[in-house]
Amino acid sequence: MTGVRIRTVHDVPGIAAVADFFSDVWQTPRTTPPYPAEVLHSLVHAGGAVHAAYDGDRLAGACAAVFGPPATVDTYSLVAAATVSDRGVGHALKQAQRAWALERGARTMRWTFDPLVARNARFNLVKLGGTGTEYLVDFYGPMADGVNDGHESDRLTVTWDLTAPCSGDTEAPHDAPVTATAPDGAPLAHRAGHRVWCRIPDDVVALRATDPELALRWRHAVREVFTAAFAEGFEATALSRDGWYTLTRKNEAAA
Repeated sequence: MTGVRIRTVHDVPGIAAVADFFSDVWQTPRTTPPYPAEVLHSLVHAGGAVHAAYDGDRLAGACAAVFGPPATVDTYSLVAAATVSDRGVGHALKQAQRAWALERGARTMRWTFDPLVARNARFNLVKLGGTGTEYLVDFYGPMADGVNDGHESDRLTVTWDLTAPCSGDTEAPHDAPVTATAPDGAPLAHRAGHRVWCRIPDDVVALRATDPELALRWRHAVREVFTAAFAEGFEATALSRDGWYTLTRKNEAAA
């Protein structure tokens, strides 16, 4: 996106504005932000970084990262968000985080996201070229923000090789044997050789608002496929435009 300016934020007003921005994204009162300003200050003081994207004078996105174990090569992105209308802001923020990490000797970055949110999955796995390396069941436990309130918080860990190109796109081979049925009655999963494909709903955020019970059934169905596949050594390597994850055995993904 042209016209976006990204900077690392160190000053008190800038970090306070980022904390307010995260409150607005996660629909919490600004008095109880998901990432308080004092916490963001501490992360910066500990050697992490808060990046903010500005469209003119308007804050359009922000993210925060710290070093994780092993601290010399790995970083952890705690949070990243951009306003939905600002296409390209999220990518610009991740590239700024990438440059910051590489300058300090890191080679990988990790974070988590809800595996049922298709737009985030495509961004993380296809546009950035990350790999889903860990499936975490109800990772945060009960959450009380306006986006996740009342829903089980399964998350997929992304590991991003900061030195590698993106992985490209993929489509599910719908002629492969069906191994599970989705809550909507259509195929949920296919398997053939060293590949598993798993479908997710078109828009789980809208579904959670209109039919939370159906959204929960999707959560449990996808969880069953992912946990079984990950127990066999699979990783999530892509998501097609029509909502099919590709899960690949680790040795095959590296080949």
